[in-house]
Amino acid sequence: MAIPNLKKLTMSGVKLRNTFKKYGEVQVIHGVDLDIEDGEFCVFVGPSGCGKSTLLRMIAGLEETTAGDIQIGTRNVTQADPADRGVAMVFQTYALYPHMTVAENMGFGLKMTGHPKSEIQSKVAEAGRILKLEDYLDRKPKALSGGQRQRVAIGRAIVRGPEVFLFDEPLSNLDAELRVDMRVEIARLHKEIGATMIYVTHDQVEAMTLADKIVVLRAGHVEQVGAPMDLYHDPENKFVAGFIGSPAMNFLDGIVRSNQIVVPALNDHSIETSIKLPADGTKVTVGLRPKALRLDMSKTGLKIDIHERLGGVSYAYLNSPTGERIIVEIDDDNELSTGQDVGLEFYHGAALFFDQTTDQRLR
Repeated sequence: MAIPNLKKLTMSGVKLRNTFKKYGEVQVIHGVDLDIEDGEFCVFVGPSGCGKSTLLRMIAGLEETTAGDIQIGTRNVTQADPADRGVAMVFQTYALYPHMTVAENMGFGLKMTGHPKSEIQSKVAEAGRILKLEDYLDRKPKALSGGQRQRVAIGRAIVRGPEVFLFDEPLSNLDAELRVDMRVEIARLHKEIGATMIYVTHDQVEAMTLADKIVVLRAGHVEQVGAPMDLYHDPENKFVAGFIGSPAMNFLDGIVRSNQIVVPALNDHSIETSIKLPADGTKVTVGLRPKALRLDMSKTGLKIDIHERLGGVSYAYLNSPTGERIIVEIDDDNELSTGQDVGLEFYHGAALFFDQTTDQRLR
């Protein structure tokens, strides 16, 4: 059953042009320029306090934009009221009315704006189908699980037929298993209705699994924008390289010598590279992902500290002579013991290099 204005949502992209946000003299968003295309799933990611939720609330109109422009579709909405922006927001807290049924909660916004009862029922029924809530429409929120309550909150946004969906860490209150289930539900929802979605999270796994486009934020600045695997394989700086990917990238000190990079933590192993290197003696940071490393049992120099078994894959945490810790992804079949002396091997092309002063990638 297709529903008017639900299956055929008005598709709108979002554009931010030189947007700033200040609280008094404190600037928290610094000149953000960003294009989010029609139907794109864009994730804002970064550590706590980086400005991702503030930026989302600026788009929603819940925070005033100090300077710059915000455009949704063809409209400049910088000064528009939240209700006039064509957005619907899903928050971390469900904010459901406990005395109302699921159906009443989802349709309440339309009821308050005077939509016909038959239209509300039709849209609620279709939202219930999309979110697999058909059997729960007559229940009260107290009879639902946390994941079901969050789906009701998402359904409340769906029935409004917005141009843009905004999600502010919607899974933070759920346990680990429910988070995985809801990630799948949200990805399926995006595929089914095809609307523009902007999603805020501090969890880079959520970002990698959901996003068409990731915006990495730090201290109110955009560090890099791109597709998940582009950011994973081709980070612009050390911050993005360390934030995207789990476990995080290993960072080791290196020294430029004779057009090679010597890594003291790896028994002065020399890494060959075709990039333009600074002068001999310059210290650089060497980045190596755990997946790119392999244990070499015929060599020594690194001590196994912890062997973390996860089933199917394991991680060995190694201590180097320089005191730097190195994480290596290994097959779960490997039998390792604490204190065991091992070496490492890797393809030199897997190594990334960063300027130690600016943290920018050396290319």
